[in-house]
Amino acid sequence: MGFTCGIIGLPNVGKSTLFNAMTAAGAEASNYPFCTIDPNIGVVSVPDRRIARLAEIFKPAKTIPTTLEFLDIAGLVRGASKGEGLGNQFLSHIRDVDAIAHVVRCFEDPDVVHVDGSVNPQRDIEIVEAELILKDLDTVERKQSDADRRAKGGDKKAKAESEMFGRLNHELSSGRLAHSFSADGDEENLWLRDAHLLTNKPVMYVCNVGENDLNAESTLVRNVRAVAEKENATVVVISAAVEAEVMELPPEERQGFLDGLGLKESGLSKVIREGYDLLQLITFFTVGPKEVRAWTVKRGTAVQRAAGVIHTDFEKGFIKAEIMKYSDLDRYGSEAALRERGLVVTEGRDYQTEDGDIVFIRFSV
Repeated sequence: MGFTCGIIGLPNVGKSTLFNAMTAAGAEASNYPFCTIDPNIGVVSVPDRRIARLAEIFKPAKTIPTTLEFLDIAGLVRGASKGEGLGNQFLSHIRDVDAIAHVVRCFEDPDVVHVDGSVNPQRDIEIVEAELILKDLDTVERKQSDADRRAKGGDKKAKAESEMFGRLNHELSSGRLAHSFSADGDEENLWLRDAHLLTNKPVMYVCNVGENDLNAESTLVRNVRAVAEKENATVVVISAAVEAEVMELPPEERQGFLDGLGLKESGLSKVIREGYDLLQLITFFTVGPKEVRAWTVKRGTAVQRAAGVIHTDFEKGFIKAEIMKYSDLDRYGSEAALRERGLVVTEGRDYQTEDGDIVFIRFSV
């Protein structure tokens, strides 16, 4: 099950530097190396300290963390929705991702030319959003036209669909994003979801700051937070240049370097974790002498569906699941101790998998 977070932004905001740091970070991961699927897609491990604790308890031959895909999308420019700067190609890449990490330049540097001549985060965000909205308007107009054609052919639901896309057209034309649109009922939500609109994706703003601004909230970052608050979006503050420096160091020296900057963890780790949360994902675990492994599913996934992520036979032949909670295992230190205390619970197919569950699937082929 793949989940992809697309990295977007104007040119020269630090996207490539951030992505290259991710590349180096992934390559360093000893148990799940960074894997380049094509020149623009990278798979990175999601930082999770629970894996080390589970490995300490079960002493497996190997450990495998859960992962997240990041897609590096070339810089957008004004007119991208009309094809400027190969914009149509880049915008189509955005359509394929599950969420967006929008990198915003929040640093001054005369040696790094800004595509619009000056650093202005709010304006930069508006430029990118305007292009996404224009592309969505094109999609919505085509959807509405198709619904009108079907309505004339006697499709009774098509008229309601056309009316919904008409309301959505008005919202987008007013400069509002599709994720703020209020769909009415299950059918409208289905039509909206099937349109795969660019501005209907969850967004994380990544403020790329200078090293001196990592421990202080600059005016530029506050401007981004103001935009994010209106859009109910997440904000992460990093310095892509610092991340690149960290990745050039030997692994054993990296945390010391971060400590010297007053940082508890790398910005890269924050971006990965926030991307994971942005997609509403949770982690469950399977454990044993061969491996401790983390798995990714959407929040609210029934345990039978989660079993299918491990192996399709587990879902088809599902009988029951035995569930341990990570917090209990961390506290008592062994599976046997949990069984003695009645903390290993049997659940049926409809149980909703929770973050931190350790799952044993009982199945019949």
